[in-house]
Amino acid sequence: MEPEGFAGPQVVQPLTPEALATFNAAQARTGVIYISRIPPGMRPAKVRHLMSAHGEVGRVYLQQEDAKRAYLRRKFTSTKKPHFIEGWVEFKDKTVARSVAEMLNAQPIGGKKGTRWRDDVWTMKYLPKFKWNMLTEQIAHEAAIHTAKLRVELAQSKTEQRDYLKNVELARVLDKRNEKRKEKGLGPVELKRPAESSKEEEPRKRLKHTDDTQLDSVLGSIF
Repeated sequence: MEPEGFAGPQVVQPLTPEALATFNAAQARTGVIYISRIPPGMRPAKVRHLMSAHGEVGRVYLQQEDAKRAYLRRKFTSTKKPHFIEGWVEFKDKTVARSVAEMLNAQPIGGKKGTRWRDDVWTMKYLPKFKWNMLTEQIAHEAAIHTAKLRVELAQSKTEQRDYLKNVELARVLDKRNEKRKEKGLGPVELKRPAESSKEEEPRKRLKHTDDTQLDSVLGSIF
């Protein structure tokens, strides 16, 4: 998880068997709500503050916008701070989490007159049978897929660059040879381009296969 999007206890300590049993029981009682849209400029600490008014909150995680979109926004607008697009909030009691989602969904955020997000609307849903560890596992899985995609694209780019430089060198050698043949009154020699091998297509096939076979997102399996 990206540190900027996380709000909650981050100290990890070893647990005794009794403490582990207590922890597991507490986790079984928790509930998670999903917020499909985070108002621009709202950060994890603010979400925690607003949700804490309705019940005891555990952990909060907001997903940042993708790097390309963030780069364009910083380049063409005056807003330099990170933007978050969706989020998850863990409540200590799943009954409270369900009630909060039903009560706040499609309702204005509210607050004092003139506050920044007063007229924004919450869009949230309670996720039944969903626990925080499922979120962390999914994020790690998607990060691994993204890394694998980058490796395949990098390998493909290196192959294309190597082939391009090879063709440039062949063309240079061929031009010199044709100049000598022209001086002798002979015709030019044409460069024969080999057919694209199946090995060059293999990285693309692997990349497509990775995209087609990756698991659906957590939310896709829930809704």
